[in-house]
Amino acid sequence: GVNRRSWRIEFHGGRGHAGEPFAEAHLSEAQRGGGAAPMGRGRPPGAQVPAQPRRPRAPQVPPLQARPRGTRHCRTGVIALHLASSARPPPVCRIACRLRPRPAPPRMQICEWMRTQPEMRLLPGDHAVHLDLVAKVRGLASAEKFFEDVPERAKGPSTCNSLLHAYVQHGARDKAEAMLKEMAGAGYLTCALPFNHMMSLYMSTGELEKVPEMIKELRRFTIPDLVTYNIWLTYCSRKNSVKSAEKVFDLMKDDRVVPDWMTFSLLASIYINAGLHVKGRDALVEMEKRASRKERAAFSSLLTMYASLSDRGNLDRVWSKMKQTFRKFSDAEYKCMLTSLTRFGDIAAAECVYGEWESESGTKDSRIPNTILSFYIKNGKMEKAESFLQHIVQKGVKPSYSTWELFVWGYLGNNERTDKVMECLKKALSSLEKWEPNPQLVTALFSQIEKRGDIEAAEELLVVLREAGYVTTEIYNSVLRTYAKAEMMPLIIDERMDEDKVSMDDETRRLLKSTSK
Repeated sequence: GVNRRSWRIEFHGGRGHAGEPFAEAHLSEAQRGGGAAPMGRGRPPGAQVPAQPRRPRAPQVPPLQARPRGTRHCRTGVIALHLASSARPPPVCRIACRLRPRPAPPRMQICEWMRTQPEMRLLPGDHAVHLDLVAKVRGLASAEKFFEDVPERAKGPSTCNSLLHAYVQHGARDKAEAMLKEMAGAGYLTCALPFNHMMSLYMSTGELEKVPEMIKELRRFTIPDLVTYNIWLTYCSRKNSVKSAEKVFDLMKDDRVVPDWMTFSLLASIYINAGLHVKGRDALVEMEKRASRKERAAFSSLLTMYASLSDRGNLDRVWSKMKQTFRKFSDAEYKCMLTSLTRFGDIAAAECVYGEWESESGTKDSRIPNTILSFYIKNGKMEKAESFLQHIVQKGVKPSYSTWELFVWGYLGNNERTDKVMECLKKALSSLEKWEPNPQLVTALFSQIEKRGDIEAAEELLVVLREAGYVTTEIYNSVLRTYAKAEMMPLIIDERMDEDKVSMDDETRRLLKSTSK
C-alpha cells in the first residue's frame, strides 16, 4: 500500500521539555518503529524485548527562534502536515498565511526552513509569500535580491505582485510604475490587485490626478473588485465630491460587487462632511449591519461618526453593544471612545472610561491618558492637568513627546513663566531620538519671549534648538528682535550664524544694524 507518513511540525518561540529552544519535525515512536514496546500481560518482568526494525528518523529542523532572555513567551504556531508519497505537502504560503497574525520574522524562518527541504516543491505563491516577508523584515533591497534569485519558472503574477507591493509599501513610485509595465508586457494584469496597489501608492503620495487614470487602465484589462471601489470612494472623499461618490457606488452595484462595512463608512463620512446628515445616518445603519466580531474595526468607526454627528445616544448605544460583544477592548478602541466623549465635553464620563482602561489594560500607552490631558489643557485647567500627570506617572505611564508638547502649549496659552515652558520643551525633546521640527511651536515660543524681551530665555531656546538640530534664519531673527525689545546688543551673532551654517537675509542685516547702535 501507500507508505503514508504523518508529520507533525511544531514551531515554538518557547522552550522544549529539556529547557532548550526547539523546533522539531518528528514522527511518533510507533510510526518510526522505535522505542520499547508496551509491557504485555503475558510478558514477565525483566524479559528481553524483541528488537523492532527501525526506520530512519525524520530530519531534525534547526531551531527557528531562540527566545532571548527577558522577552515574552511567543508561540508562533503548531502546524500539522500530512505527507503522503502520492501528494505534495501544503504550500508554504498556506502555512505562512495561517500564521499571519504572528510577527513576520518567525514566519519568514518557517519559509526559509521549508525551502531547504527536498519534499517541499515550492509554487510561485510560496515564493510570493516569502518575498513579502523578506520585504517586511529585511527591506526593499533584500526583496529585490530575493526576486532575482527566484527561478524563472516561478516569476509569475503572484511573485511580481508581491514585489510590486513591496515597492508601494516603501514608496518607490518609479520602480512600481516600471514593474507594472513589465507585468503588462508579460500578460500578468489579469486581476485588480496590481492596479489597487498603484492607486494606494498615488493616494499616499498625494498624486490624486493619477487615480482616475489607473481606474481606466484597470477597466481595460479586467474588472474592479471591492478593494478597488473602496479606494475609489476614498479618492472621492479626498476630493469632497458627493456626486462622484454616488456615481461610484452605482457602478459598484452595476458590477454586482457586494459592499462591506468600509464602503458604507466611506459613504457616511462623505455625506457627513458635506452636511448631508440624513444620508450619513442611513449609511451608518447599513454599516452597523455589517459590524461583527470578525469586522471589529467597524465599531470604532461608528463611534467616531456618531460623535461627529453630535449623536450622544447612538454613541452610548454602540459602546454598550461593544461591551456585550467583546470581552476586552484594545487601546485604540478606548482612545476612540475617550476622544468621542471629550468632543461632547463630558469629562466625567471620559474619566470613568479611562479608569476602566487603567484597570484592564497593561500597556501603559501614553496616548490614552493624553486624550484626558488634552481636554484639561485646552480648557485651561492646568492644575488639573498637572495633578493628572502625577497620577499617570505613579501608575507607571511614561510621558511621551506628545505629553510634554501638550504642556508646552498649555503653559504658553496661560502666559506661564518661561522656565516652566522650557522645562517641558527639554523633556519633550529628550524623549525622542530625532525631532521632527514643529515650526508653529517654535514661532509661538519665540513670540512670547520677544514680547517680554527676555534675552536669557531667547539664548537658552536657541541652544536647545541647536542641540535638536534645528536652527534657521528666522530663529536668529527672533533672537535679534528680542535683543531689540530689551534694547541690548547681541554678541557675535554673525559668527554664530556662520558656525551653524545659517545665511542672513535682509531682516537679519537690518536687525544687526539696529541692535549694534
